[in-house]
Amino acid sequence: MVTSPDELSAALESVGYLPDEGIATAAFLAQRLGRPLFCEGDPGTGKTSLAVALSQALSVPLIKLQCHEGIDFTQALYDWDFPRQLLHLRALEAASGGALDSELAEKSLYSRRFLLARPLLRALEESPCVLLVDEVDRADDEFEAFLLEILGENAVTVPELGEVRASVPPLVILTSNRTREVHDALKRRCLYHWLEHPSLGREVAILRRRLPELPERLATQVASAVRRLREMELLKPPGVAESLDWASALTALGRSELDAASAAATLGAVLKYREDTQRVVAVGLEAILAG
Repeated sequence: MVTSPDELSAALESVGYLPDEGIATAAFLAQRLGRPLFCEGDPGTGKTSLAVALSQALSVPLIKLQCHEGIDFTQALYDWDFPRQLLHLRALEAASGGALDSELAEKSLYSRRFLLARPLLRALEESPCVLLVDEVDRADDEFEAFLLEILGENAVTVPELGEVRASVPPLVILTSNRTREVHDALKRRCLYHWLEHPSLGREVAILRRRLPELPERLATQVASAVRRLREMELLKPPGVAESLDWASALTALGRSELDAASAAATLGAVLKYREDTQRVVAVGLEAILAG
C-alpha cells in the first residue's frame, strides 16, 4: 500500500512510467478505495502501460483479460478441462472393472484439479494483484453486465466447488479506446480518468527515460513532430508507442537529427496506414518538421 499520490507517482517513475498528477491521483484513489479505475482515451496514451507499471511498482502480479467481440463466461472466468476429465473417467471405469459408482465419479470429475481458471477467477484467487481488463469497449453488453456483477462482489460461485472470494480486492484497471460507449452502470461502479496524449515536455522525458542513448535534441524533434501529426486528420494518430518506435528507428540508423530525408526513410515507424502516409507526404515533411 502506498500512502499518497506522490508516493505512487515516485514508485511508477522508478519502473519507467512517468505519470502526470491526474493519473497518479486516480490510481492512488482506486487502490485506497478498492474501486476499479476506468481509463478511457485515444490509442497510445498509456492506458495499458499504466496497469503494467502499477503491477511492477506495487510488486504484485499482473493478470490480463483481453476483451474482444464475442468474449464469453468460459474465456473470462473458468472452464472445465474436458479432455482430462474424459481420461480420468476412462481410468476410473478401467479400475472399477465395470462397477463404477456414478455419483463418486461425477464428484471426482468436478474437482479443483480439473478447473481451468481464466483471468477473472485467477485475480480473485491470487489477489493482491493488478487485474487489467483491456479494451472493454470491444466486448458486448451481456459481458459488461457479467463483469459488473463480478467487480461488485469481488467473488464468484462455482456451483460444483462453492464461493471463491478475494481476500483483498484486486486493483482493477479497465481500458477503453471508445470504439463504442460503455454502459453507465459499469462506469458508475468505477473511478474514471480520461488519458490525454502527454505534453511535449513529458513526452520528451518519456523518450529519454525509455531510450537513454537518445540525444535530447532528437527526442525534442521527434516529440514535436508527433504532436503536429496528431493535429492532422489521420486514420490513426500516433501515440507514445509510435514516438518510441520512431526514435528507436532513427537511433538504429545513426541519425542525430530529424530532417525531411530521415523522416521519409522512417515514416513507417510512426504511421501505420497508407492513407496517413500519403496525406503527410502531400502536406510535406519539411512543413511538418518546421511546424
